This record gives sequence, C-alpha cells and structure tokens, in this order.
Amino acid sequence: MTFISAKPKAREAESHPANDNHLSALADISILQLIDDDDDVADIARRAERLGNAVVIAMALCLIVAPAIYLTLAYAP
Repeated sequence: MTFISAKPKAREAESHPANDNHLSALADISILQLIDDDDDVADIARRAERLGNAVVIAMALCLIVAPAIYLTLAYAP
C-alpha cells in the first residue's frame, strides 16, 4: 500500500532544482518564520514615525521659504 501525504517529503538541499517553484522547497517555509519579533516591529514603527515627522517639518519649511525667496528675487532691482 502506498502512503499518500498532502505535504511532499523534504529532500536534501543539493538535490533541489534551480527554480523556486518546486513544492518540496516551498513546503518547508512558513509565513510565520518571516514575521519579526514585536520589539523589532515597534522599533521600525518608532523610526518611521520620526522620519515622517521630519519630512512634514521639512516640507513646511520649504513651503514657507520658497515663496519668500521667489518674492525677494522677483522684486529685486
């Protein structure tokens, strides 16, 4: 009698084909292994928030300074 499994048997690494579409290569990877720890996620979110705040402040300064420079150069004799 032949045993049939939904998950293919894992093979040795050197016997895997060159493409990534082989089922035995994909069966060993879980999406849960790709998720970072909570501390890493919190650190990334903290840095992204700081960068976003810096970008907003830089944009506000450019929107104030750019028209002032334009007006100064436009009315200069």
